[in-house]
Amino acid sequence: MSFSDSDSSSHGGATDYKVFRQFSRDRLLHEMLGSARTGDSKSTWKVLIMDKVTVKVMSHSCKMADITDQGVSLVEDLFRRRQPLPSMDAIYFIQPSKENVVMFLSDMSGREPLYKKAFVFFSSPIPKELVNHIKSDTSVLPRIGALREMNLEYFPIDNQAFITDHERALEELFGDVENSRKFDACLNVMATRIATVFASLKELPFVRYRAAKALDESTTAEFRDLVPTKLAAAIWNCISKYKSTIPNFPQTETCELLILDRSVDQIAPVIHEWTYDAMCHDLLNMDGNKYVHEVPSKTGGQTERKEVLLEDSDSIWLELRHAHIADASERLHEKMTNFVSKNKAAQIQQSGRDGSELSTRDLQKMVQALPQYTEQVEKISLHVEIAGKINSLIREMGLRELGQLEQDLVFGDAGAKDVINFLRTKQDGTPENKLRLLMIYASVYPEKFEGDKASKLMQLARLSREDMKIVNNMQFLGGSSDKKKTTGSFSLQFNAQKTKQASRKDRTGEEETWQLSRFYPMIEELIENLSKGELPKSEYSCMNEPSPIVKGGSQRCTQSAPMPPSQTSAPHSMRSRRTANWARPRNSDDGYSSDSSLRLASTDFKKMGQRIFLFIIGGATRSELRVCHKLTTKLRREVVLGSSCIDDPLQYITKLKLLSERDLRI
Repeated sequence: MSFSDSDSSSHGGATDYKVFRQFSRDRLLHEMLGSARTGDSKSTWKVLIMDKVTVKVMSHSCKMADITDQGVSLVEDLFRRRQPLPSMDAIYFIQPSKENVVMFLSDMSGREPLYKKAFVFFSSPIPKELVNHIKSDTSVLPRIGALREMNLEYFPIDNQAFITDHERALEELFGDVENSRKFDACLNVMATRIATVFASLKELPFVRYRAAKALDESTTAEFRDLVPTKLAAAIWNCISKYKSTIPNFPQTETCELLILDRSVDQIAPVIHEWTYDAMCHDLLNMDGNKYVHEVPSKTGGQTERKEVLLEDSDSIWLELRHAHIADASERLHEKMTNFVSKNKAAQIQQSGRDGSELSTRDLQKMVQALPQYTEQVEKISLHVEIAGKINSLIREMGLRELGQLEQDLVFGDAGAKDVINFLRTKQDGTPENKLRLLMIYASVYPEKFEGDKASKLMQLARLSREDMKIVNNMQFLGGSSDKKKTTGSFSLQFNAQKTKQASRKDRTGEEETWQLSRFYPMIEELIENLSKGELPKSEYSCMNEPSPIVKGGSQRCTQSAPMPPSQTSAPHSMRSRRTANWARPRNSDDGYSSDSSLRLASTDFKKMGQRIFLFIIGGATRSELRVCHKLTTKLRREVVLGSSCIDDPLQYITKLKLLSERDLRI
């Protein structure tokens, strides 16, 4: 019986490098399930028993077929009545809670245990008292084949992203802060789950975080402003223990972790992001990654509803998800044209439609090509249909003009007159889109929401008091900013500058489409500065302050310094200007498509630098996930995004609306 973590490492050598989710998957399948296939039990089938959290961990990384391949014939819920199978071994993958341990012991104790032998794996560190409780049961001890901490309690949602599954983090950490019990519970579980990422990968991070800002020497930072600081301390406390408890855990830093909260960028969650992935989730009312569409009935009757998953196993989705919707539409059209011109079944079917008779040889060729044809045409047709729906909605809702105004506001090319003019002339716009516009406006021009100005804007937009509450609730994520201004208004800006008022520029046609890619999340600059060692220490502190020596070819935070005054006082917009990357030739490998980082990781191991982890408290966005893929290629360092959850605009608005209410229902 062993009680230790794995000896494996994510940096075992150049040829061992695996992207984040692949490493997590391999640990679950081979290190956990595979390790139970030893000795006399090698050829036998086993039962896998999990609790409500670990079953989600497993399902985010592995498919049922993967689990079956490792000799698991039955998957069971720990807390459901189970049939005794005394001739079979069981694998327990459970959280180290008292109720779970009690349930396990009741399964395996006495004269007639449910299973022959138990291989027990805990998702996070188990308290000593629970270990002693297990060891004290002498009837169970001989039946334990393994007792180990897997330290894997996070949920991979992408090859380079994970969540801690805290949908209520905004409420519990930034809303009702008087409820210290909820606050502490949420923060501690979040910290434990984040720490298991580093335990699993055997990585020791520099733990950096957005520092709380005191107003002056006589005052202290607000409680909400301390959330990143408290989370960083809790994570470092967990990781410090791993250094002495996990075999071969690194003793010197091997990667970077930057902890932020949603206040760093309140525009990214609500602005219209024009990539294929973001548009799908924003406009199509998808349930997670599930898309439902109508397909012709096989019996020739009414159409049938079919559920499909838009995920990494779909090569077209993987290629196009981070492409601009206009670019994705063009590429899909080309794919369909090329497919029809090269596939025999498609050609023969087309010639049959033209009225010419099909020969027996033609039919034979068609039958031979049909299985591949059917699969491919269904996949391409699905995405052509989705892109078509999105483009129709963009036209119907007038999103191009709205999107232009949103981005002009952010970059300082539009102001109050433009917003007022838009609201007056677009009275038929949806309440959600008008609200999102005003949230962006409030982020850039907080002074325009002082006194009765906010209510006048709401009346002009024909929005309700409930909608006004959402804009007001943005201040909960703005730290102690309500005390910074003598006017009493709250500040949602991320610097002290006001943007320059200017009329927005009208752009039409394709140029306008590409122009809608100007926006990028704030984390893009933060990650680049972190990689260069240029994060200002006055704004981003480090839990384990590194020495001035440069290690491993990457610059450290001791070299970072605040930007010179000449650079911080000049900007007039929330974000500096950048050249759009969407208009590159489609046949060039620009490194920005979602599969580019996978190609890089699989073919260029030796040149991949140390990983960068970014964790956003309060929900991350699809634009931020896109940036992590893009920067992985650009920086030649795997950038992994973590968050309490991934929110689409409507989800984020709903949570923000209920932030000041005690009863949050997602």
